[in-house]
Amino acid sequence: MARPIRVLIVDDSALVRQILSQGLSADPNIEVIGTAADPYLARDKIVQLKPDVLTLDVEMPRMDGVAFLRKLMPQFPIPIVMVSSLTQKGKQITLEALEAGAVDFVAKPTTNMAHGLNAMLGELRSKVRIAARANVSHWKNKRVTAPTATTSIANKALAESTDKVIAIGASTGGTEAIKKVITKFPVNTPGVVIVQHMPPGFTKMFSERLNQLCAMEVKEAENGDRIRQGRILVAPGALQLEVIRSGGIYQVRCHEGEKVSGHCPSVDVMMNSVAKNVGSNAVGAMLTGMGSDGANGMLAMKQAGAKNIAQDEASCVVFGMPKVAYEKGGAQQLVAIEDMASKIISLLTER
Repeated sequence: MARPIRVLIVDDSALVRQILSQGLSADPNIEVIGTAADPYLARDKIVQLKPDVLTLDVEMPRMDGVAFLRKLMPQFPIPIVMVSSLTQKGKQITLEALEAGAVDFVAKPTTNMAHGLNAMLGELRSKVRIAARANVSHWKNKRVTAPTATTSIANKALAESTDKVIAIGASTGGTEAIKKVITKFPVNTPGVVIVQHMPPGFTKMFSERLNQLCAMEVKEAENGDRIRQGRILVAPGALQLEVIRSGGIYQVRCHEGEKVSGHCPSVDVMMNSVAKNVGSNAVGAMLTGMGSDGANGMLAMKQAGAKNIAQDEASCVVFGMPKVAYEKGGAQQLVAIEDMASKIISLLTER
């Protein structure tokens, strides 16, 4: 039997530390090896205890979670799951934490504490197990540089591709991977639809942050939004997104629905609709993420004539969704995240 995942809990509340310790310890494959009330104590315990995974409160006195991450990750890259509040500030700090190296996050319950707490602890156990397999080694000695929103890749050729659609799916580690790809797209890139597994509220803020960095317009998708050149639409949390054709234009349909492949929004739902309604005019990209959501949809896209790629193992935080998409035959090639944007654009302009 493999040894349990060793977890260090960092939270300024003694009650929260106790709740998280009990919740995580309910999984026999997880061992809570210590707790810390603030990042300064946490740093010492990381050196001493060498945990496999850290859970980290977003908002703390003395030093918030993001500031701690920015100091920690270049020295001690370790998979971190943020424990986030659903306040506006909490959401903002959470997205900054994902940019600074956190693998994933769980949201603290705000209503129906008994049920909400059990659901949150179940989600935390699951994400700790995923985080334990995450590859964060690339953060070692890394200096964070601000992305630029300009690029000159194939601008002239892209102007001829207004009827194309780019479909991107991602999960764990995807917020940073998506940013690395779409900030390299020139302003005249064909319309993009994205499914990133993320709860309601966070997708809107995520879109707004990307909009500040990209040459293209980025927005959280609303039902009926047109997919057009120069625009990126991000599926809203807790709604399924489908691409439909209305006359000569493509639009999105956002609607409530059951989870598909374990998720809402689901990459499979989005990519199956792209296969049906866009066909050979589409290019698909599968980025880092746990599980297999999107593999069947990407295969359907390929069978409909689309060209698809997936992120390679070396640059993935979790090589799950891209691996399955490639093994099932939906993705024809594995590509490093740094080369993903230029490869997508070359596929768009291929005859």
